[in-house]
Amino acid sequence: MSERLSVFKTYKLYVGGKFPRSESGRVYEVSDAKGNWLANAPLSSRKDARDAVVAARKAFGGWSGATAYNRGQILYRIAEMLEGRRGQFAAEVADAEGLSKSKATAQVEAAIDRWVWYAGWSDKVAQIAGGANPVAGPYFNLSAPEPTGVVAVLAPQESSFLGLVSVLAPAIVTGNTVVVVASEKAPLPALSLGEVLATSDLPGGVVNVLSGRTAELAAPLAAHQDVNALDLAGADAGLAKELETAAADNLKRVLRPRTEDWSADPGTDRLLAFLETKTVWHPMGV
Repeated sequence: MSERLSVFKTYKLYVGGKFPRSESGRVYEVSDAKGNWLANAPLSSRKDARDAVVAARKAFGGWSGATAYNRGQILYRIAEMLEGRRGQFAAEVADAEGLSKSKATAQVEAAIDRWVWYAGWSDKVAQIAGGANPVAGPYFNLSAPEPTGVVAVLAPQESSFLGLVSVLAPAIVTGNTVVVVASEKAPLPALSLGEVLATSDLPGGVVNVLSGRTAELAAPLAAHQDVNALDLAGADAGLAKELETAAADNLKRVLRPRTEDWSADPGTDRLLAFLETKTVWHPMGV
């Protein structure tokens, strides 16, 4: 029996529920922790970033308008799909981060557990971010959290999957839509995540995954007038300062980078970071 030819995986972007190549046709080489070639990843352009924002905005109305219970169900379904492809993600994380098989598997399992944890928050976050306010007068005064809108997320550079999940899941579970720029040196787990999202009931455009040069993609996203917020987890201090300045033009919410232990209890900080508070006054009547 003759030896089979290797069938190499073609990695693509995930934008608007579809899998386009970069509009420029560019790719860049992705290597493992030892410098060995793994794959060619799409080298996204500014046009790809703008297309991703358009897709995210188009999806925002439907996603933010869905019931919290429904969003939780969909996030839980994503966790189910990740569980079924745990071996693939463990292999990609091991290559990307130079981890042993057992440590990479532990990272992937922690990421899946985190999806489930955030899914459970979908119909509970209103209880900690909203409520009834005491006022002097015959009125009900109620505050309720609402999603900010389109969030551009720079995924952590060193934690290619657990860190990615830790910044992505809390943004979408509350009703935001996201354009995520994958880790520049280790984008493959993020691009594979797009394949999971496409088959997990998540509406197209809720999450859009770009790979390429972080600084090249972050600049147009920070300056984009239809992006409402930035998570700069994957930016260094110099880039973060530039992006925060650009973001001020339309008063984007900005979550600055900080030292993170992605394996630690995430708490509710990121869950609340991209929410607005709507307060309603209503007369009590007599």
